[in-house]
Amino acid sequence: MEIVKLIAIVAIVSIGCSGDELSDAYGQFEADEIIVAAETTGKLLSFDVEEGELLSENIQVAVVDTSALVLRKKELEASIKAIESKLANLQAQEEVVNSQLETAEKNVNRISALNTENAATAQQLDEVEGTFETLKRQKEAIKVQRKSVFAEIETMNVRIAQIQDQMGKSIITNPVKGRVLATFVEPFEFTTTGKPLYEIANLDELILRVYVSGAQLDEVILGSEVAVIFDKDEKENHSTTGKVTWISSKAEFTPKMIQTKEERVTQVYAVKIAVKNPDGLLKIGMPGEVNFN
Repeated sequence: MEIVKLIAIVAIVSIGCSGDELSDAYGQFEADEIIVAAETTGKLLSFDVEEGELLSENIQVAVVDTSALVLRKKELEASIKAIESKLANLQAQEEVVNSQLETAEKNVNRISALNTENAATAQQLDEVEGTFETLKRQKEAIKVQRKSVFAEIETMNVRIAQIQDQMGKSIITNPVKGRVLATFVEPFEFTTTGKPLYEIANLDELILRVYVSGAQLDEVILGSEVAVIFDKDEKENHSTTGKVTWISSKAEFTPKMIQTKEERVTQVYAVKIAVKNPDGLLKIGMPGEVNFN
């Protein structure tokens, strides 16, 4: 098939060089091909994509098994419940310490008053003040433990959110409307993150990539409408129009598939022309010609 395409392209160049009506540039039609890949790891429970099929945008095309993710999520949720029980214990401890602090503060005030009147010794005052300070440190320690528990719960929630995100990615939707060019997997295969599933392209509009010489650049205007010609049969051509969407800023050597003997050392500029394809007559890899005037 590649040899046939090459012969057809060379034939177009030869005819153009020998005939009275020469096209300004020659090239091939191409499309923006998108490879859709898996975003999570697991077995493909379903894969509803066939080569040549026309797919709409945002429809579900595959589902990856999420059983392991569901189990991990339940495990984390159970861990959160266990951690939350620590909060109840810390709350009870804090209530006890608060009660002891109230008593200790009263003792400090009472012994301090008695000490002022020489009715209590300095040692007694030191003891009740020491008890009061110890209880305050215990309360602060409980606050630190509570912060640690909250941080642990937050970490668990983040992990659950990550799992939830992976579970969402297990449902694969088609990103663009287009024709399926190739598939790379089968249902119930094991897939991994980043593994290609299928290739798709929107064939409603194709790109004709042609090459022009530096002398022709003045004729090529970005956004302008140009005449496009492609094969109908051995003797006749189809004619349509296209729009110049891109002009390379760097020169390159003429691609081998379209160069003649005289052009082998010629440098050219690549140009992209968008061509509507409502009837599906244009195919990826077909040769095409363009006239800028």
